[in-house]
Order: sequence, then structure tokens, then C-alpha cells
Amino acid sequence: MNSLINVLVGIIAVLHLYFLWLEMFAWTTPKGLKIFRNDAEFAQKSAVLAANQGLYNGFLAAGLIWSVFEVGNEALHLKVFFLSCVSIAGIYGGYTANKKIFIIQGLPALITLAIALNFYY
Repeated sequence: MNSLINVLVGIIAVLHLYFLWLEMFAWTTPKGLKIFRNDAEFAQKSAVLAANQGLYNGFLAAGLIWSVFEVGNEALHLKVFFLSCVSIAGIYGGYTANKKIFIIQGLPALITLAIALNFYY
């Protein structure tokens, strides 16, 4: 079960590395414009803000990866903390910006968090 949890956490971490790339490096490219449904003018004006969002996603990915390689109780604490952060961000983004954010970001983190807590407790 611990291996399954680590795989799920790893998938969420990879997703956040992808979000980092999209927001920091692809925001103004045709792919970024299509994914985020922006026009070129808005993308140019908001590129610095998007890069900041991408950086935060990178920090979340780093924490999730750290939790996979940590051992003992610290591993669980790290997973709970970073999955909670991702869950809250996904819930907030889904409520304030786009419901898809909850489905893509929040729901997988919530499910993984529930599995981890159920397994460890």
C-alpha cells in the first residue's frame, strides 16, 4: 500500500512539474494560450504572474517528491502537509477560477490524502 501511495504522490508531483513548465515557460506559446484559453495580449501582460504561480507549483512538486523519498513518520507528515496544500489550492482554484482546476488538481490530491491517512491510521 505504501508503494501505491508513493506512486500516486509521484503522479501528483509530476503534474505540478508540468504546471510549472506551462506557467513559467509556455504561458505565451500557442500551447499555453490554448490550455489556459488566453489571447496573446493577456498572456504577455500576465506572464510574470503566471511564472510566479509556476514557481509555487514547483515548490509543491519538490515537497511531494521529498515526501516520497523520506522514511518513517516524517514521510507521512510531509505527504499530509503537501497533499493538503495541493488540495486547498485545488479547491480554491476550482471555486474562484475554473471548476476544472478542482478536478485536475484538487480531487487527485484529496483522494491520495484520504488513502494515505486511511493506510497510516
